[in-house]
Amino acid sequence: MRIRPMAATVALTAAGLLAVPGTAMADESHGSAVTRIAAEPGASAAPVEVSRDGSHIRTEGSEAEAAKTLEVDYQVQEMGYWCGPAATRIALSARIAPPSQADLAAQLGTTENGTDDISQVTGVLNANLGGSDYESKYMPGDPPSQEQKDLLWQDVVGGIDNNLPLVTNIVAPPGNQPPGYPSDQTIYHYFTVIGYDDANKTVLIADPASFSGNQIYWLSFDQLASLIPPKGYAA
Repeated sequence: MRIRPMAATVALTAAGLLAVPGTAMADESHGSAVTRIAAEPGASAAPVEVSRDGSHIRTEGSEAEAAKTLEVDYQVQEMGYWCGPAATRIALSARIAPPSQADLAAQLGTTENGTDDISQVTGVLNANLGGSDYESKYMPGDPPSQEQKDLLWQDVVGGIDNNLPLVTNIVAPPGNQPPGYPSDQTIYHYFTVIGYDDANKTVLIADPASFSGNQIYWLSFDQLASLIPPKGYAA
């Protein structure tokens, strides 16, 4: 995750705060606990169960008519600039026991400036899965065209149906941000799409930033499509 505009010292402070909500939530109980995240109005998806056992956080997969969510292993990003590795790890966990965030940061070539391009994520996803299921898709125009939005929805549904979460590179400016994001800053970030509901055109997000404790949440598809330009996604 990158935040602009900010002085470097302030950016580091903000990055250091990223892990706090997630860690606090995971450490509230030494036993296991299950929370349920209700779907948005008009949905066909069942509430999403999120199990917490110490620091281990996992979503339970479910399937309904016109809706599906995946079982993944969730982690808050361990460094302020490791959203790419953390989002990649979440996606891989739907298929395999994933490498650590540190290992993935090395594979991705992530630096203190973040993970430069979605193509790096695509390559690492395919390398770890031993195939070529993922492709890089770019959305340079803002707002995206209807054709681009149609392709994105097709990729969301096709990916989730095949147990392949999407990793998306987003730009969230003030006035167009997911829940909990700093309202006065533009956030450059990666998060993972782990479910969809066709009944109300929403997507389930696993967000490694954990802004204000928002880790797993539903987002409208239209907002997702508006957040990706001028970046891209791996699907």
